[in-house]
Amino acid sequence: MSLSTARSFLSEACYGEQELDANSALMELDKGLRSGKLGEQCEAVVLFPKLFQKYPFPILINSAFLKLADIFRLGNNFLRLCVLKVTQQSEKHLEKILNVDEFVKRVFSVIHSNDPVARAITLRMLGSLASIIPERKNAHHTIRQSLDSHDNVEVEAAIFAAASFSAQSKDFAAGICNKVSEMIQGLDTPVELKLKLIPMLQHMHHDASLASSSRELLQHLVNSYPSTPMVIVSLHTFTQLAAFSLIDIPKQLQLLLQYLKDDPRKAVKRLAINDLKLLAKKAPHLWIRENTQTLCECALTSPYNSLKLGMLAVLSTLSGTIAIKQYFSNMTGGSSVPPRLTDLVKLAQECCYHSNLAVAAHGVILQQAQDTVLGVESLLMLCSQDSSPSAQATLKTALTSLVKMLKSRPHLSQSAVEFLLGQLHLSCDSSRVLMCHALAAIATHLPVLGDGMLGDLVDLYRVASHSSTGKQQELLVSLATVIFVASQSSLSSDVKTVIKQQLENGANGWTVYRIARQASRMGCHEFSSELYQSLRTRVASEHFYFWLNSLKEFSQAEQCLSHVEDGDYSGAMSAIAEALRSYQKGIASLTAASTPLSPLTFQCEFIKLRIDTLQALSQLICTCNSLKTSPPPAIATTIALTSGNDLQRCGRISLQMKVCMDEFRSLAARYADLHQASFDADYATLRNVELQQQSCLLVSHVIEALILDPQAASFQEYGTLGSVQTESEYERRMMSVFNHVLEEVEGLTKKHPPVSYLHTGCLCDAVIALLKVPLSFQRYFFQKLQSTSIKLALSPSPRTPSEPIPVQSSQQLTLKVEGVVQHGTTPGLFRKIQSVCLNVTSVLQSKTGPDYKIPLDTKTNEIEQRVEPHNDYFSTQFLLNFSILGTHTVTVEASVVDESGTEWKTGPRTTVSVKSLEDPYSQQLRHQLQQSASQPAPQRGAYSRF
Repeated sequence: MSLSTARSFLSEACYGEQELDANSALMELDKGLRSGKLGEQCEAVVLFPKLFQKYPFPILINSAFLKLADIFRLGNNFLRLCVLKVTQQSEKHLEKILNVDEFVKRVFSVIHSNDPVARAITLRMLGSLASIIPERKNAHHTIRQSLDSHDNVEVEAAIFAAASFSAQSKDFAAGICNKVSEMIQGLDTPVELKLKLIPMLQHMHHDASLASSSRELLQHLVNSYPSTPMVIVSLHTFTQLAAFSLIDIPKQLQLLLQYLKDDPRKAVKRLAINDLKLLAKKAPHLWIRENTQTLCECALTSPYNSLKLGMLAVLSTLSGTIAIKQYFSNMTGGSSVPPRLTDLVKLAQECCYHSNLAVAAHGVILQQAQDTVLGVESLLMLCSQDSSPSAQATLKTALTSLVKMLKSRPHLSQSAVEFLLGQLHLSCDSSRVLMCHALAAIATHLPVLGDGMLGDLVDLYRVASHSSTGKQQELLVSLATVIFVASQSSLSSDVKTVIKQQLENGANGWTVYRIARQASRMGCHEFSSELYQSLRTRVASEHFYFWLNSLKEFSQAEQCLSHVEDGDYSGAMSAIAEALRSYQKGIASLTAASTPLSPLTFQCEFIKLRIDTLQALSQLICTCNSLKTSPPPAIATTIALTSGNDLQRCGRISLQMKVCMDEFRSLAARYADLHQASFDADYATLRNVELQQQSCLLVSHVIEALILDPQAASFQEYGTLGSVQTESEYERRMMSVFNHVLEEVEGLTKKHPPVSYLHTGCLCDAVIALLKVPLSFQRYFFQKLQSTSIKLALSPSPRTPSEPIPVQSSQQLTLKVEGVVQHGTTPGLFRKIQSVCLNVTSVLQSKTGPDYKIPLDTKTNEIEQRVEPHNDYFSTQFLLNFSILGTHTVTVEASVVDESGTEWKTGPRTTVSVKSLEDPYSQQLRHQLQQSASQPAPQRGAYSRF
């Protein structure tokens, strides 16, 4: 096997491809390192980051870095440079090096070379390793010596290493501070070198005295060296130091605002603006009214658009924080100036209609209420026909501000929507897409505006061009989405015809799929079913075919439920039976669509729960009908009095209702488990699962309140449902159904004792009300935007998977659990991992010792630990007791805790077998006891007493 083999194995494994194990991949790279050709050696070195990414566990990483250290020690400068780049790319894996001393020893040996370039590369290597060797005194001494070198390359490398160690080590920072200060103030130090030394002072924040002395030095530099490069570097280092030390941020704000106001140089002003924006993000609560006022005055008086744009960007950053509240609250408390005449409002009004589009966009962000609508309208007219990136960025900013403002000022929505609809006909395609997104957001928040949009949107869809460009395809999807939102899951036949004609004329298969996906999400299942039907034969993979076929069946199943009428209980049962037939076909296709790389776990579990929920609802209607087919016997009251169970008065329906209630509570628990296992799901999908869970809990509560225990039922915990802020039409309709059902049940329990036809009719009406709300298939059902997985490694591990790990019963087993958190392309998009919870349990499977009664607590181990991953790696150990001889199964299960403290059952679950053996000493004692017990006792004869 060659390097090409290792390269192919280290790349992403295709479906069905057998992966190479870690040791084999490392051996292949080691062959390349030992090659006599420089090219093969370099190729092997640069493949190591892929090896670390694929097998990120300490044993392999330690071996690999030791091999790289040998190459660094024995190779030429180019190989050393390659190793340096690999080390810098693999920074988060450095802490997994087990033999740190040996690794550093091999690298450090090059520092004694006569070649200054080799020494420079070694210094940069040491700087890259500062996170794992922050207190190595030999490294500190070498860096201090190298700062006095006469070779510029070595000095620059020493500065890099010194900055890296200063950030990690308090002792090194305190020791190097005076030397750096002397070099900066020394007359023999070139200006270029001073400019490289000054940024090192930003790391002198480990204690107050060190930070104070560094601030004094920087203040002296700013005053003594007024040249532009020196002022820029000193001011930025000043800001970084203040941001780390926190206590000096107010002073730094005043200093930056002073330079912004008084210094005439544009470069210095631009640097001051960038640093102000950094501090606005870092500590907006430390901005007092005078700081904001000074910034507004500078923006009002600045003649340069670029600087004004930067200052507006700082104010836009502050606009969503407490700084703006402090600005207006302090002003209204002690000033006679009305709020609408302050400099901030003047600046917003002036910039809102500025000729520069970016300035106008930031002016809109700062503007208020009605003025914002007017400013957005003027910006829309300017930007909507311009497809340049700057115009589109401005348009996106303006529309985002408009949507936020309309959520808090709904009375302005009508005029804004009318203007957007009118502007849609005059805009370019890219602008139309952004405006459609804004209209969809407005219609979702204010569904009452949907009917007014529909006519204009359909007319625009009818005249849409038939080109196959990306923007045109995107426009078809965006327009269809707004139509689905505006129609509120009830598409007319005319609208369907218009959309189908356009899709047949100019849409590709991916566009049709995206529109069908949006229709499923908005509850337009009849239309989505037709689109999935047309797409099934246009895909190249059988997995895609089964996926589309399953979506078609699910849409048909939900379409069956949309025809349910109020009061038609037999029709409801027929509709559920028809829907279940389609769902069973769909789940079979969905199972066939899953692959090892895409197991579709969430989708399968969600559909199984939907099937079980429909079956439970059907069973509930049957149970309600049983009151007619099997009413309580005449002696039911007597039986109830005799048995003391008041439910016997209702006959057999009470037992059936108890079964139904338990079934719905079980479904609610399963929905809760699905919610807890969906760490990577978006918020809308999780809310959808919560609504399904709440609907099951609602039905179980209604059964209990109407029939099983009316006296103990309480409606207070459901009293706040009407005040919950809804984010989608589906959620709004579900909450409406919940409130209506609870009102009906509460009114009925106060008037009539159970069980009568009124109670069963109320239950059936609640079931029909839930069925009439079209199910929404949210984004996570189709698309995973965040991907997080955990990979565990246990040691000791068995030689073969079927072989148990031997351990003596008198000893305890130390189980080491290592894990790596693996992310997709967008880690932490919805939530991040704060800690990993590891649960270790052991169960006795088979016993080999004597059969006597064993206490239960000695048969099992159950330990839980929480560890915080560092650089996506965690490690911990468990001490397990196996005093009972036999085979035990040890299970390690991982779950994650996010930043809000919520625990998610993400897995994985790993099991190993442990065989508890008797230790030699106990075995010897047991044999001796057996032998002594087997020897016959001496018989006493007549002469034995003599």
